[in-house]
Amino acid sequence: MRDLIKVFQEKFNASPTAGASAPGRLEILGNHTDYNEGIVLSCAVDQRTSVVMAANHSSMVQLYDLRAGESAVFDVQNLTNTIRPKWANYPAGVVSELQARQLSVGGFDAVISSNVPLSAGMSSSAAFETAILFGLMQLYKLDVTSADAARIGQGVENNFLGVKTGLLDQFSSIFGVSNSFILSDFRTVEVLGTIPMTGNAGILVVNSMQKHDLVDSAYNERRAACESAAAKLAARHQTVKTLRDVSGELLESEKSLLTDIEYRRAKHVVQECERVRRAVEYLKNNDLQSFGALWWESHESSRVNFENSTPALDKIVEFSHQLPGALGARLSGGGFGGITVHLVQNDHLAEYQDKITGLYKDYCNITPETIVCHPGKGAVSETLTA
Repeated sequence: MRDLIKVFQEKFNASPTAGASAPGRLEILGNHTDYNEGIVLSCAVDQRTSVVMAANHSSMVQLYDLRAGESAVFDVQNLTNTIRPKWANYPAGVVSELQARQLSVGGFDAVISSNVPLSAGMSSSAAFETAILFGLMQLYKLDVTSADAARIGQGVENNFLGVKTGLLDQFSSIFGVSNSFILSDFRTVEVLGTIPMTGNAGILVVNSMQKHDLVDSAYNERRAACESAAAKLAARHQTVKTLRDVSGELLESEKSLLTDIEYRRAKHVVQECERVRRAVEYLKNNDLQSFGALWWESHESSRVNFENSTPALDKIVEFSHQLPGALGARLSGGGFGGITVHLVQNDHLAEYQDKITGLYKDYCNITPETIVCHPGKGAVSETLTA
């Protein structure tokens, strides 16, 4: 934060009055279940996006992204989603969502920095949106609940950028708890509880270095297939509203109602909800072996049923089975590129990290980014004094 304040002073010849930071997230289990009103196990991470800002008493927003080394300008009275550079559309979307709630903000200057990997599946976008939002809440003393803050971030994606994402990313970024997984229910839109991460294991993120861009991906197509399958099942079963309400037995008994695509997409979501429930019990019993096995099971479903994996992600997970200390691995996040997450015994973590780096480099001549992650705390904001 001190570094950001210094850059702000140099860029804007003034001092910032509000600061905020928000973490990226890891989806542990519950892939694509959030927009199906399902349950998800996730965590915030240590990697964060930080912002410092001050009102500038105009309608103009002036931004400087320290990591990109780029500036952007837009007018809060004339918001569009075609601002360049492209990343500036996220803060513009936050302002748009606040305006939609009759929460007025004026022009402001801001400096942003982040160490959340971009387009990798750790939700750098949600960290960005949430940091900007928390900064504006502090700057303009806005009264926004944590749950509505998550909806504002989702609104940036859904309404401003046109990506039909769920609430998982924002929930994880806002409600994160150090050293714990978060169990979230996206029907009631609440955190059901936190489950401490105990035992002799850590999480390693392996980035395939294949960027994913949900705006340009098949994300919306996957969501449409899930909704179509749920609608067909709901027509026959009054208890069904979304795939959240469908058991594995019901899905199999009504398989003939669905197209092959609808069936496989629904099967992935239904089984992911079941995996989350099993994971909670395994964690409570400190059964990391069974917990990790669910990660491999989840990835296979992503590969076969949801088809949101890639050959590179599949290869990384394939490598994991042969490495010492491996407990489980899977793609994490939307898919279509990005990262895999690995549950690894602590005693083997360094060796595992080194070996999987070498194996992937031999496979495609690309050195993957690897990050040892710890469940981290959620978004925070503060008033800054000169």
